[in-house]
Amino acid sequence: MNVKFLTLAVAASLAAPLPSFAERASDGEVRIIYWQAPSILNPFLSGGTKDLESASLVLEPLGRYDQDGNMVAWLAQSIPTVENGGVSEDLTTITWKLKDGILWSDGTSVSSHDVKFTADYCMHPEGGCSQLSNFDDVASVDVIDDLTVKVTFGVPKPFPYGPFMGSTSPIIQRAQFENCMGAKAPECTEANFNPIGTGPFRVTEFRPNDVISMEANPNYRDPSKPAFASLVFKGGGDATAAGRSVLETGEFDYAWNLQLAPDVLANMEAAGKGTVVSAFGTLVERIMVNLTNPDPALGDERSTAAHPHPFLTDINVRKALSMAIDRELLVEIGYGVAGRPTCNILPAPPIYASNANDACLIHDIEGANNSLDEAGWMPGPDGIRQRDGVRISILYQTSTNAVRQDFQALIKQWWSEIGVETELRNIDASVFFGGDPGSPDTYQKFYADLEMYANNFDGTDPEVYMGNWKCDESPSPDTQWQGANMPRYCDPEYEALLDEMSKTGDLNERARLAKAMNDMLMQNFIMIPLVDRGRVSAHSNSLGGVVLNTWDSELWNAADWHRID
Repeated sequence: MNVKFLTLAVAASLAAPLPSFAERASDGEVRIIYWQAPSILNPFLSGGTKDLESASLVLEPLGRYDQDGNMVAWLAQSIPTVENGGVSEDLTTITWKLKDGILWSDGTSVSSHDVKFTADYCMHPEGGCSQLSNFDDVASVDVIDDLTVKVTFGVPKPFPYGPFMGSTSPIIQRAQFENCMGAKAPECTEANFNPIGTGPFRVTEFRPNDVISMEANPNYRDPSKPAFASLVFKGGGDATAAGRSVLETGEFDYAWNLQLAPDVLANMEAAGKGTVVSAFGTLVERIMVNLTNPDPALGDERSTAAHPHPFLTDINVRKALSMAIDRELLVEIGYGVAGRPTCNILPAPPIYASNANDACLIHDIEGANNSLDEAGWMPGPDGIRQRDGVRISILYQTSTNAVRQDFQALIKQWWSEIGVETELRNIDASVFFGGDPGSPDTYQKFYADLEMYANNFDGTDPEVYMGNWKCDESPSPDTQWQGANMPRYCDPEYEALLDEMSKTGDLNERARLAKAMNDMLMQNFIMIPLVDRGRVSAHSNSLGGVVLNTWDSELWNAADWHRID
């Protein structure tokens, strides 16, 4: 088996040295604003970016991805490879060694027992872990000694970096979470809101869906970091207010995900208080198609595999919805140079980008109408298409955001031109992405026909990401509505490709399989990609050390942030 890929993907260190600081906590307070407010600080119980990234200030993985997508050691001494003996020749084990002397923020020692516990916590069959795909094919995690842990896979794993890599798979403290296993996980409010970590900051107060107060971790492994004594992480509001608070008023130092029209951002930046930063990665704005029935009359079984959707299970309907969309115009009004129209859910790195689906770039109202005609969906007396008494009447939901509401309005108009009735709904982003199993408004519950949001993946290898659309990743009451397979898609042929990828080491062959999975999803219109989005954020001119990272948490190097004159 070709293992060359293992070394191609690994970088031993960052390309350039980062600045060191004379004294920890010497620069006062840093203020961050995410207009999607965090609702939990346990990344294993939420897939929402705002939860993962706020937690990354506190919880850290063994390794993570730098701004170029290279793997770098974090809590580990080095990234294990076949060449350095950390990955077995048969690709069935990976052995991680922790750095010596790392402490939790409560002053106790971090050990390999915490690493093993993290795996056991996420893999618990009753836990509903939202990051379970990171642990695909893991047969066991064994403690070798206090600083060494060995992960054994049930099959050869050419890319064994799912567990404990990146912001989606950090290490949690066994002592804090050991009574929170399985079904008890969501009940451990104190642990989930105030995790003990190894990161540069520790939580002093967490008000869900509002604000997090943090202070410099006194036990952080670098005695000169972080430069800031305290950190305020404000959530809520909207992208416009967040942008203004950094670029115009200077109230905050860093604003995330400024999903605003290009001219709006330019006008804000002209005030001279901050800088807009952007970079492309794998972030795709998409419409997810619900293949199950969200009818409230179905009670607890709504939006579950027990009840197929009355019209979205027809590929002709899904295809027509995609054909009617003008992606070029969406990019123009929503993102400008920070967006590109896309027909793929996997747009990057370049080796994985398919060109087999480019027909979606054509705005084709006539073709969409023909597709529906040929499938027997004919306009009724009110102009809305129907077949066998079923009307194509859609509830289309997304988070509250100016660009997304503009997209909704345009798409509703285009769909009206093909005889589709559309009701628009927008939900506060903190609720929509909150992951609360008791809320009816989360994107995981998907109590709508279609929903729109953006997503991406850590690092540059898409295997775990493509695993999001496995059958057992479908959110349901049995998983406490956790899981990444929002369409509730289930196809043995797709899973066979994923299984083959999990056993394949050659980079070009992995790319072929990833493209095949992307094409299967796209050509069956399981989701409708719209825009390949550049990540756009902003920081104050007085905040130094910011390195925008599209491959991991944006806050990945917050320990290096500092105040400049």
